[in-house]
Amino acid sequence: MRGRTVLVIWGCFLLWNLYISSSQTTYPGIKARVTQRALDYAVQAGLEMIEEMIKEKNIPDLKGSESLEFLKIDYVDYNFSNIKINAFSFPNTSLAFVPGAGIKVLTNHGTTNISTDWEIRSPLFQDSGGADLFLSEIYFTGIIILTQNDFGHPALKLQDCFAQASHAHVSFSGDLSVLYNSFAEPMEKPILKNLNGMLCPIITNEVEALNVNLSTLEVLTKIDNYTLLDYSLVGPPEITEHYLNLNLRGVFYPLENLADPPFSPVPFVLPERSDSMIYIGISEYFFKSASFAHFVAGAFGVTLSTKEISKHFIQNSQGLGNVLSQIAEIYILSQPFMLEIMATEPPMVNLQPGNFTLDIPASIMMLTQPENSTVQSIVSMDFVASTSVGLAILGQRLICSLSLKRFRLTVPESNRSDIKVLRFENILSSILHFGVLPLANTKLQQGFPLPNPHKLSFVNSDIEVLEGFLLISTDLKYETSSKQQPSFHGWEDLSLLNGQWMGKAAP
Repeated sequence: MRGRTVLVIWGCFLLWNLYISSSQTTYPGIKARVTQRALDYAVQAGLEMIEEMIKEKNIPDLKGSESLEFLKIDYVDYNFSNIKINAFSFPNTSLAFVPGAGIKVLTNHGTTNISTDWEIRSPLFQDSGGADLFLSEIYFTGIIILTQNDFGHPALKLQDCFAQASHAHVSFSGDLSVLYNSFAEPMEKPILKNLNGMLCPIITNEVEALNVNLSTLEVLTKIDNYTLLDYSLVGPPEITEHYLNLNLRGVFYPLENLADPPFSPVPFVLPERSDSMIYIGISEYFFKSASFAHFVAGAFGVTLSTKEISKHFIQNSQGLGNVLSQIAEIYILSQPFMLEIMATEPPMVNLQPGNFTLDIPASIMMLTQPENSTVQSIVSMDFVASTSVGLAILGQRLICSLSLKRFRLTVPESNRSDIKVLRFENILSSILHFGVLPLANTKLQQGFPLPNPHKLSFVNSDIEVLEGFLLISTDLKYETSSKQQPSFHGWEDLSLLNGQWMGKAAP
């Protein structure tokens, strides 16, 4: 009996732990998938990027001492300084996913040409000059392990590093170059040995420098004067044989309150595709949190004067005159009036295959202010505006635009046939269509920033609306010029070499 009781208790304890574990699961609002096509392109773009930056890299001096027995010289101290990499070639380079770990880097048959200043000292003489060092049969392999830190930043470390150059040839220049080149060959082997001992520590230091600066990325980004967007990782990267998934929180917060919205993200699965380099899934939760955060922050309210309404009726000036005259006719107005429009609840987001809609419950109040008097309310009504959302990628931003599908005043059904209600409904529909939505679309042109690492642009991009999420399919292009306009604060100025990093804070 006692044994059965213990088993029951342990069973209950196990079920409780499973419940707690499942209830604490945080699903992402954004998923980003990197495919093998992106890795293949990274080989090409990465070599261009490294070639552009490595010429500015400060390489440590190479010092040593060797005996020249054939010249009966006990020792020659040498120092190679001001080392510059002028050219390199890695024709056989590959990147591949290592499931559950990271990305394997492999290169062989590499060559590089290095120029340097030199200085030698011996008991018999000392001299200095210039030299060229040619390295060939360079081999490197290592695994870049991808994880996350406690603050949701991506983290890297290098594992299983092995690097060596098999051959070196030194060529001295100067007045006595013939003499020095005659005993250059005995120096090549020790130079190669010292250099090979430096390669993995240098590469490891660069990865550590990259990791330090990844930890300073602005994963909490200010979007506008009302909201912040959290781009932090909700878990370590998921790595399979064919792709890498990054799960990002993807939630908006009001600027003054970082409390989570009163609803939770739901899981969604990216389709199994590999034609593009990058796939980005943006969930309905992302847009719902944006709607909720802006509503809480008071962003969904506008007051328009007659003059401001007129400004946005440029494309339909005759319609404007009709609208204003109808309002004046209904309410017998002789003085200017204002419209105050405000959302009464967070706009409702709905993503269905091929269809992105936003339903906006709001109230509209017509106000007027006679001379020498206070503002007076003429009429106030609730309505629901149903809009369709157009989508585009401009630069590295997701741009949304609204178009009015349906407008309906919230009035008792018995009053819907009232001629005044119908006329007022038509008037307000025109004001929304020609006045309010153009204002909203102007603000929406700022867009939502998409992650945008150093000098990489999105090209051949496509957007699909699927069940519960948007799917962005895109390729990448490395930009060598400074014309590219980055958009994700903190990513734009990342370089890959130690000492070259600059992170910008969110405005």
